[in-house]
Amino acid sequence: MKVTAYGAAGCVTGSCFLVENEKRVLVDCGLFQGGKAMDALNWEPWPFDPASLQAVLLTHAHIDHSGRLPKLVKDGFRGPIYTTAPTAALSRILLLDSAHIQEMEAEWKTRKNLRKGRTPVSPLYTTEDAEKTMTLFQPVSQDEVLSLSETVHFRFRNAGHILGASLLELWRGDLNHGLKIVFSGDIGRKDQLIVKDPQPIFDADVLFIESTYGNRRHRNYEESVAELAEAIRYSHEHGQKVLIPAFAVERTQEILYVLGQLYREGTIPRLPVYLDSPLAIAATEIFRQMVHEFDEETQEILRQGHDPFNFPELVFSRTAQESQALNELKGPAVIIAGNGMCTAGRILHHLKHNLWRRGCSLVIVGYQAEGSLGRRIIEGAKSVRIFGEDIMVRARVFTIGGFSAHADQEELLQWLAHFTNPKLQVVVIHGEKKIATTFAETVRRRLSLETTVPELRQTLYFDEAEKPTAVPAMVRPRWDEVLAAVEARVAQARRGVDLWAERLDADASEELEAAVRVFVRTLERYTGKA
Repeated sequence: MKVTAYGAAGCVTGSCFLVENEKRVLVDCGLFQGGKAMDALNWEPWPFDPASLQAVLLTHAHIDHSGRLPKLVKDGFRGPIYTTAPTAALSRILLLDSAHIQEMEAEWKTRKNLRKGRTPVSPLYTTEDAEKTMTLFQPVSQDEVLSLSETVHFRFRNAGHILGASLLELWRGDLNHGLKIVFSGDIGRKDQLIVKDPQPIFDADVLFIESTYGNRRHRNYEESVAELAEAIRYSHEHGQKVLIPAFAVERTQEILYVLGQLYREGTIPRLPVYLDSPLAIAATEIFRQMVHEFDEETQEILRQGHDPFNFPELVFSRTAQESQALNELKGPAVIIAGNGMCTAGRILHHLKHNLWRRGCSLVIVGYQAEGSLGRRIIEGAKSVRIFGEDIMVRARVFTIGGFSAHADQEELLQWLAHFTNPKLQVVVIHGEKKIATTFAETVRRRLSLETTVPELRQTLYFDEAEKPTAVPAMVRPRWDEVLAAVEARVAQARRGVDLWAERLDADASEELEAAVRVFVRTLERYTGKA
């Protein structure tokens, strides 16, 4: 089997991996983001024929993983796009929004070109292309093994990153004896807000793992919440605004979750919060429709009668006129607007009107790619150019990594340590080159695993794996913590037998006890205790 990295190699964005054996499958098809040089990569011809692909396997909805799908369809792809139901729902609003941006940018460049006597500019893709793309989506369940052919199989598992985000297991050949490749997609953090924890994977021959934050540790959640509260109090005292550039999916909902919590606790002063993003508003509505995907902590908030994404101070700003009115608003307020890297969208207007004001707070809660405006600001730029005007940076800048939906170095290593194959080949992707290299070296040093950091467009070849037994990976005991958890269940079942024997009549007790003892023996057999 061979895999070619056509994105997210030597950089974070543009996720796109062509997997070839008797089938040609694309894993993700995202936009490159982070300045003119990265954007230019989106316009390059495909190094493969889109019509030759049998399928696309999409790990999640973020544009750096899904944003070139309409271009793929525009250029001839007609196969199925497999992903989870939440990812399909979120991809629809994100891809339509991206298509609108492509059309608006092309229109602006065309007007500029015509004034200079040059030719019109076509968009990367259109809204019609995005609509055609959505007809190809085929939602599937996580944890279900599906087949593309007799020898190619795949399964999505929960990645704990954003709603619907998945790890991808891909097999060539027999599920027990063939080659197994795992793509991490973007891995979330344990105990992250809203979504469930990442699923541990125990068995693989090759792992493509992200390394966005592979060289650092995040602040913990409590410190991050305290810093956000500090930013709000600071600007409230100075009568200025708090600006939060946030990605529409997951990050915005997490910030709303935290702000609602802070208001309920009385930790911050009462001031209006404007969600100035039609896309984020639409994404929040999708979140509300998928409460079954939430983790236990968020479910508990719902059981207490609270909406985790709403509170009395929250105001939705949908129209351009409502957004513009915020720039005339006097007094302190919190404004959450896209996009998350400050490269486009309504946040640019708010930065232009407020970044130069002392007392303003700029709260960065997401990854800032190389070349982005947000990256320049957090690296200490004294002034930045916005809409052709130089704007002084006098606002207080808060960089809060604890709200990141990406695992940090230690969390990545902890997830990676679940794999039991000492010959696992680790391919480090989704990271700036220096960071990916640092993480690869750390994996070699701490876990003694072979690592590779591919270049963009590099092809990697993997041989068939030889498995020692035909025991299915889902049955074989896989890790100490799994063994401990099962043993705890055995003990719990035994206690249940005694309790039921006391409470039920003799006949019912005897029948129930026999059934439970079968269950106990089954668990013992799988843990090697029979």
